This record gives sequence, C-alpha cells and structure tokens, in this order.
Amino acid sequence: MEYSRVSNYLLPDAITDLAQRVVTQNADAGRKVVTAESCTGGLVSGAITEIAGSSAVLDRAFVTYSNEAKMEALGVASDIIETFGAVSIACVWAMAQGALERSNADVAVAISGVAGPGGGTQLKPVGTVVFARAFRNQTGEPEGELKLFDGGDGEDARAIIRHQATICALELLLP
Repeated sequence: MEYSRVSNYLLPDAITDLAQRVVTQNADAGRKVVTAESCTGGLVSGAITEIAGSSAVLDRAFVTYSNEAKMEALGVASDIIETFGAVSIACVWAMAQGALERSNADVAVAISGVAGPGGGTQLKPVGTVVFARAFRNQTGEPEGELKLFDGGDGEDARAIIRHQATICALELLLP
C-alpha cells in the first residue's frame, strides 16, 4: 500500500486548528476533558488526539453510537431514551454526566444527532444535533443546545453535518 502525504493531519484544517486551541487552552487551564459521542463517531476525540500534547488534556472518550451503548457505557437511563429519544437534550445531558462520573475529567461534552441521509423525522429532521457540556461538581441548570445543521442535498451531506457538529463540540470544550 502506498501512502501519500496530503497534509500534516488526517482531518480538515478548520477542525485541527480548533483542536489545537482546545488542547493549548485546556492545558494552560490545567483542565482535563472527556467526550461522549454518538453521531460524530469519535471525530471530536480524534481531532484532539491529532494534536501533540493532547494526552495532557484528553482523559478518555466514549463512542456510544447505539442506545444500548449509551445505557451500558454511560449509565443513561432507558426511560430517558424511551421518553425523549437519543437525540434530545435530556439524553446528551445524561451522557455528559455519565462521562464525567466514569472519568477523571473536569469537563465533558456529549453529542447525539441525525447525520442522515436517513433516520430523520418531522420532529427531528436530518441535521438535528444536540450537545451538552457538563462540569465536575456543577450546580445549577444543565447546559444543552439543539442545532439544525444544513448538509444540503448532495452525497456529502452526512459528512458536512458531522463536520459542523465536530466543530461545535470542540468549541464547547474551550475554557
């Protein structure tokens, strides 16, 4: 197999540039992070590990694509998934909390969504992605956000949605 170098990183520059900021700023803050990913399938943690020195920041990552994985690996209650669905603020908040409980991190980000091309519904169309950020020993209201990304109608729509979701999640990890 022949390997040809295209760039210094596997991922697009916009993602690796942001990941560099995540690593640098969290290292400067003495902060460890954990990710709990579904629709991004490890892209957020993959972007972080593209950066030299990421071991000072990334404690661990969970890729919990199935509902069973969310429940088994992160302790998401089945009634949350049954009531609100896997693509809900309630689910990603539980994912973030579970990631913190199962790690040594100071901050967690969780992502779940419908990247397409199928799987969308009228209430949760393709491009619907939910995010949560949780801090160790956090008090107050959960931080969660629902975004609707437009991937267009082309065959690269799924990649576009996952790219946008990865950027949003990395931004949530900035101190």
